[in-house]
This record gives sequence, C-alpha cells and structure tokens, in this order.
Amino acid sequence: MTSNAPIGVIDSGVGGLTVAKEIMKLLPNEKICYIGDNARCPYGPRPLAEVRRYTWQMAEALMKMNIKMLVIACNTATAAALNSLQKKLPIPVIGVIFPGARAAIKSSSTKKIAVLGTSGTVKSGAYEKAIKSLVSASDVIQLACPRFVPLVESDEYEGEFARRMVAETLSAIKSKEFDTAILGCTHYPLLQGFIEEELGSTVTVLSSAQETAKDVARHLSFADKFADRRKPPVHQFYTSGSTAIFRTIIKKWLAIENPCIHSIQFPKP
Repeated sequence: MTSNAPIGVIDSGVGGLTVAKEIMKLLPNEKICYIGDNARCPYGPRPLAEVRRYTWQMAEALMKMNIKMLVIACNTATAAALNSLQKKLPIPVIGVIFPGARAAIKSSSTKKIAVLGTSGTVKSGAYEKAIKSLVSASDVIQLACPRFVPLVESDEYEGEFARRMVAETLSAIKSKEFDTAILGCTHYPLLQGFIEEELGSTVTVLSSAQETAKDVARHLSFADKFADRRKPPVHQFYTSGSTAIFRTIIKKWLAIENPCIHSIQFPKP
C-alpha cells in the first residue's frame, strides 16, 4: 500500500465531516474517502450490535478502496465497533472517544466534565470510562441529546428553531457544576455556537475532531505514511441517503465548491 493511499472516514451521516475538516486542515496532502450512512442515521437509538454491523459494512466498503487508515468519526460507532475493527483489520483504526476524553482532561481545571452525546454513546459509558482512565477522580455528567442529530442531518442547524431546541435540551444540566463540556457526537459541532451560548462563558465546549486529527498525524508519522502527492487531493464522498442534502452540507461546512459525491447502498438486514 502506497503512502498516497486514502484515509477512510466513516460516520452515521454528515457529523463526521467535522472530523474530516480537521484532518484536511492539518494534513492537506491526504486524500479522504468518506462514507456517511445517512439513510440509516441516527445510530444513537439503535442497539449496539446493529450499529456494529453497519459500521463493519462501511469499513468493508472502504477497504475495497485500498485505504491506509480508518477513522471512525462517529462516537456511537466507536463505542460499538472500535475494538473489533482494531483487532481484525490490517490497517490502523482510530476512534473519536479517547481523543475527546483527552481533550476534555487537558482543558478542565476542576475535572468536572459534562458529556453531551447520543443515547447509544451515553448508555455505553465509553466516555466516562475513557475520562476516568486518564484521571480516576474525574466527575462525569452525561446527557443524551437525541434531537440534535436529526436537526443537523436535515440542514436545520442554524436558525431559531435549532437555538430553542438546544436551550430546551441543555436545561437538564444547567444547574450542574462543570467547567468543560465535550461534544460526544461529531454532529454536535455544527450546533456549537448555540451550545456555548446556552452553557455560558465559564464552560469550555470541546469537539474531539482536532484531537482525532492529531492522532491521525501521529499514526502516519510513526508508520512513515504521509502522502507525498504534488497536486491537491480530490476527496471522495459517499452517502447512502440524499445526495442533495449531503452536497449542501459539504459545500457549506468544508467549502468545497464541487464535491465528488457518490451514492452507496448497503445490504438490507
């Protein structure tokens, strides 16, 4: 496998674009092949066994594209499938939970941390486990925000309706004491402005995207697999859902004027 092989990025929908964006920013020579499983999104309410199967289907599709590394840019999929993919695939596989936990610990002076996530991620306890593995005395508050992902997937994350929904959801933890909130779903950074507004200036709101991109760079450096192409890469995007909404969000979020978007179908259960 050459150093110019692409990096595979998978997500339940458009949320993983927040991770892809940070990888593109940090590693501009790297080509990304991205799969968003928009047709079956959201993953949060689904049983973890089902999420694991869907995640493997995306991983297998990308392995056929000869990727050199896989990034699971979905917290629910990371909780469900990271271990099995790391054990069985012949390439490095990176999730977003541990980088997110590491970023939160670095940021927090009180080690009182809130995790905003999908129902599946919160139920798995993966963030609490990762945070406490770094600092055992940490105090972790978790809040499931099931309405956030559909809001982002429908491209309705910028208006007054989104602001109200964020305020209603976060009212459950506003009386709690914490100085850092980790966005435990890669869709949530698209709502970060509203979340920061609601939680106030004393709370630092973090995404796992930047730390995940740094992990990608570390793995490539260790394996001496940095791309050495002379022309800018042409990223490839695949969706199992609506290409129109996918295109709109990619153009808006990644500032790619004419993204290469393809439809992809997965086996029905």
